[in-house]
Amino acid sequence: MTAPTCTELIQQLQRQQASLAGFSGYAFRETDLPAVLNEAVRVCAEGLDVPMCKICAYREREHDLLVVAGHGWADGIVGHVTSPADLTAPQGRTYVTGEPIIIDNLHAAPDFVFPAFYQQHKIVSVVNVRIKSHDETPYGVLEIDSPEPRRFNQHDVDFLTGFANVLAEAVVTRRRAEAMAAVLEEKQIFAEELKHRVRNNLQLVNGMLLSHLSTQTSSPQERQSIGAISRRIMVMAEVYDQLLGTGLGRTIDFGTYLTSLCNSLPGLQPSEHNDHQISVVCQPEPLLAGLDTVTALGMVVAELVANSFEHAGSLERPLAITILLHSAEDQQAILRVHDNGPGFIEAAGSKRHGVGLVRRLVQQVRGTAELNCDDGTTWTIRFPTAATMQTLA
Repeated sequence: MTAPTCTELIQQLQRQQASLAGFSGYAFRETDLPAVLNEAVRVCAEGLDVPMCKICAYREREHDLLVVAGHGWADGIVGHVTSPADLTAPQGRTYVTGEPIIIDNLHAAPDFVFPAFYQQHKIVSVVNVRIKSHDETPYGVLEIDSPEPRRFNQHDVDFLTGFANVLAEAVVTRRRAEAMAAVLEEKQIFAEELKHRVRNNLQLVNGMLLSHLSTQTSSPQERQSIGAISRRIMVMAEVYDQLLGTGLGRTIDFGTYLTSLCNSLPGLQPSEHNDHQISVVCQPEPLLAGLDTVTALGMVVAELVANSFEHAGSLERPLAITILLHSAEDQQAILRVHDNGPGFIEAAGSKRHGVGLVRRLVQQVRGTAELNCDDGTTWTIRFPTAATMQTLA
């Protein structure tokens, strides 16, 4: 075979560099590993002007190299044919030693035992390079094959090595993605199971409290206290529904949680309040908040809504409760709870209407609470967002 001229060699190297660059971009865009392997063997064969190319992947249990991708081979080779991962075969020796192997003429290479499919395809010349890996076990071998005698050189080896390096990165990336997907799936299953268990346990405790109310003679004060405890338990249940539903994260969307909580609050009120016409309107913005903040402010909303329900009977008009949530300046957020009820005057240090609990919960999340009773009752609560809380911690 006539040696290429200097100009032809330069043009060949330019084509190879272009094909390697194009394949690199493809390999890291494509998420399907078999597709990446198939494209690699096609581009390698075209780049070196050979009819055949293949990728052999190492199988640890069998200690062999399985052809997992091929270009130009007959049916029945890819996915079926193997070679020993030892020094006897060309690809096995490259895999074991890590050194590229160039064989211009298989008939003049008595050191090797060639697999039967080499003879079937009349292979004469081959080049092997190892597909390395960041872990202890290399992925396999990249090989080009020709039924015509070829004199391959170091440029050809460098071209194949570049492909092998890109393939190694692609394999590692896909393995990590698969491992992460498996972990996330397992985590999601665990979260769903835990969510049901936590919610069931909280509902069981709540049912015990309600059973006590219905079977035991209790004073109005005791009934009110047990009702408050019941509400707080169900607030916790809503928190766990939202938290575990998003995969056990440290932060959740306070707006989504608040909407779910508001939908359940009317059902948590004493039955005597059901005769009065009451509407609860919740208008939250999406807002990321920490679990502690969501839990505390969820209890605040439950307490304030319960207070509004408690005084609904004194109104001659329907009771309207509005709950707003939005972000503010300086990484702060505002939670506003308003009703058109009669309002009340807060005495200093008062614990009436759960005011003491509300203020303690707001202080717990480093927030402030303002009460206005000029037109019904309006609580305006300012608190740090998730980013601010992380800075303060």
